[in-house]
Amino acid sequence: MIPSKIAVLGGGLSGLSSAYHLSRRFPKSQIVLLEKQSQLGGWVRSERVSLPGLEASVLLEGGPRTLRPNNESVLELINLLNLQDEVITVSKSSPPAKSRYLYIHESPSSAMSGLQLLPTTLVSLLSSPLSSIMFPPILREIFKRGNRPADLKDESVDSFFKRRFGETFARTFGSALVHGIYAADSRKLSVRSAFPVAWDAEDRGFGGMIRGLLVAPRKSIDQGDKYDLGDTSAMMRDVSVYSFREGMQTLTNSLVAALQSSPNVTILENTAVSRVSLRSAGTLEIKHSSGPSLQVSHAVSALPLPVLERLVTTQTTTPKISNLTYNPLSTVTVVNLVFPCPPKDLHPEGFGYLIPRPPDDYPKSPAHATPGILGTVFDSCSLHEQDSPQTTNYYTDSPITKLTMMTGGPYPALPLPPRASPAPHNVHIPQFIRTLLDALQTQLGRPVPDPVYWRIWKNEQCIPTLLPGHLARVQDMKNLLQSKRGWGGRLEVIGAGVGGVSVGDCVQAGRNTGKDW
Repeated sequence: MIPSKIAVLGGGLSGLSSAYHLSRRFPKSQIVLLEKQSQLGGWVRSERVSLPGLEASVLLEGGPRTLRPNNESVLELINLLNLQDEVITVSKSSPPAKSRYLYIHESPSSAMSGLQLLPTTLVSLLSSPLSSIMFPPILREIFKRGNRPADLKDESVDSFFKRRFGETFARTFGSALVHGIYAADSRKLSVRSAFPVAWDAEDRGFGGMIRGLLVAPRKSIDQGDKYDLGDTSAMMRDVSVYSFREGMQTLTNSLVAALQSSPNVTILENTAVSRVSLRSAGTLEIKHSSGPSLQVSHAVSALPLPVLERLVTTQTTTPKISNLTYNPLSTVTVVNLVFPCPPKDLHPEGFGYLIPRPPDDYPKSPAHATPGILGTVFDSCSLHEQDSPQTTNYYTDSPITKLTMMTGGPYPALPLPPRASPAPHNVHIPQFIRTLLDALQTQLGRPVPDPVYWRIWKNEQCIPTLLPGHLARVQDMKNLLQSKRGWGGRLEVIGAGVGGVSVGDCVQAGRNTGKDW
């Protein structure tokens, strides 16, 4: 049955992608997108700033900053929205692609500390200071028998890596990886939800993950759902990561513009949804703050799951959706820092570094908290084309260095400055920024000058921690939504709390909506 009217709840990346693809799939259906904020795009936020006195400008990101070229749903959007000329790429042979670092905490049990280059080849692994905690566990894992309990359906990332590689490897590499993607404690995150490739490889390798990675996964049957990629695949040859000249918001702004020009789409900004209920006639009622309730045949919720839970539990006649508040959410503070010197004076050439969980665990309270740094990105290396002036050699000749620090997640929150907004260098540097600078100096192992500019973005409850068993809970939810005793297939729930948290995951989830209508 072709929907007559569709409501899309939430104007973040998932909601925008959903509305865009639904408008193409059902050109005769009326689509209404509701967003409580005045700005669409969710956590994708880009801002260009001119630096007074330096005749320079920088592009600052408050959320995701780079994309990997293996997600065809994003490449398809680039083609459909004609964004090819806006794309900037980082080649696989460039220093940002080849040089990524890990910061090792200093501790009595550690034979090394400080910034360590992650090896990318067997030769570099054998000569790396990290070899003592990488090579023996990897070699043992190849010959290690399967040790997954027969009745185990899921486990944490930390538990998985402990089983296969040992405790030190799990804490050092597993926790750092989870910090960089989910801003979470690896002891809580589901490995099947976050890293299904690792879980599936263990199955293919008869209990061994590395053995499984050497076996090609079974190809899925082609269902004929082709992506309209144009020339984007050719653009991405030999590309490690990519972004846009004016930042990631280029993608969301272009989606908004396409929706605004679509004759079957209405966007209601500054519109808070207060209730979602299933009516006896099989329609859905959406109560909101911008006028009379919407009566729709179908709806897509791209809202955070705890928000949706509040909207559907106010009606006794509406089928309850379980487990919407099961997964906790991480708050991440992103801090952009701009320094008046070339990158070579501040950090090694490369993409940046991640930081594992502290050897003595996370602090228990803010009173004893470190800055809680999860990782740092060397933006002036990977995304130097976003900034001006352009120089022949950005690493040695650029007058500025831009980097971004991510803090929070499993760490206790530290007090932020009263105004989490840009501030020039001629004002007092807040204690929060000073604390970050002190930590940065320790981690980089060299003096760090005062920044000429900074920008603080506090992303409240932005990334869900998908706890073990998440996939089973999601399947239970989908069964209820499809059931005639439930929502009868009229409501779809998507977003980071359901599928993956990456930009590609959110775009793909939006692309998949409405396929069963």
